[in-house]
Amino acid sequence: MSKVSSFFSSIKKEMQKVKWPSKKEMIKYSVTTITFIIFFAFFFFGLDIVFAYLKSLVN
Repeated sequence: MSKVSSFFSSIKKEMQKVKWPSKKEMIKYSVTTITFIIFFAFFFFGLDIVFAYLKSLVN
């Protein structure tokens, strides 16, 4: 039982060392992530359209 207690104590100590992002940083990271997702969605959609067009030229 002492190993389990020691394990959870170690987890608590490690979690106190973590630097959690502020609300402002979290919003910035979220906006950046969503922007990249939208950008790549349009990018791959465009590639799909181009390849579909090229395929239609071959057939």
